[in-house]
Amino acid sequence: MTAASANFGDWMKHVQSMMEDTLAAFLPSPATVPNRLHEAMRYAVLDGGKRVRPLLVFAAGDLFDADTKTLQRAAAAVEMIHAYSLVHDDMPCMDDDALRRGKPTVHVKYDEATALLVGDALQSQAFIVLAEGIEEQNSSAARRSSMLALLAQASGSAGMCGGQAIDLASVGLALSLGELERMHQLKTGALLRASVVLGGLAGKALSVAEMAALDAYSAAIGLAFQVVDDVLDATADSATLGKTAGKDAADNKPTYVSILGLEESKTLAEKLRNDAHHALMPFGEKARRLREIADLIVQRKA
Repeated sequence: MTAASANFGDWMKHVQSMMEDTLAAFLPSPATVPNRLHEAMRYAVLDGGKRVRPLLVFAAGDLFDADTKTLQRAAAAVEMIHAYSLVHDDMPCMDDDALRRGKPTVHVKYDEATALLVGDALQSQAFIVLAEGIEEQNSSAARRSSMLALLAQASGSAGMCGGQAIDLASVGLALSLGELERMHQLKTGALLRASVVLGGLAGKALSVAEMAALDAYSAAIGLAFQVVDDVLDATADSATLGKTAGKDAADNKPTYVSILGLEESKTLAEKLRNDAHHALMPFGEKARRLREIADLIVQRKA
């Protein structure tokens, strides 16, 4: 199924189903020693989540006619990094949450030491999966290096981990809007950008203009994702979210809602959706799936 062959809902379900099978295949078997660690890794990744990052990989890959098998590996790698971040974020030393994707968090289901190792192992597994995939693609050494470096940077102190460090250090502080945006550009936006660019690189080496357009799109959806998360945290219940609602306010964390207010935050999310659409104009109709994902991010209810 290509990006142009079905309506968005059907395409999304197809990618989500395919990625469930792909992730199950690329994760170690629970029959393999160490059995409990492998079981917990699969618990953390499988049977849950909207798979927004794999959807972005496939939408960008369709834009550049990328090979499906390469996209599967890139999408699996990004989703494993994302899952590892959630496992660690939920631990008592960080956000201390008991619910994720409608089920007990990994440290609650297993224990804290296992949760720590699950995150570590998923990070390693992500790079194994991505490296094997781009070797199979027989792409140039420069492209292989770019893809691995991109995921590494998006995951580390200059990306997701750095954003989480700023988040933890900001509890109880009055951040400016610019400081809040910087934190979320790293914590959430870096891995979303990596998803988009990896999808593009799976198809071809990107031109300067193409990279600039994808960067502008990624920046808009990255901030929009967090703005909507903050709105939902303030307005939805735990059953709807699949995680503990109202936790940001309870933990005295700075959010878009705490700085801008609820209505202005909703207005900002809509502006960012429009910015994302505008960034894709050079690609024309072929970028329809990326536009629809921007709509999904802003208009979601959970």
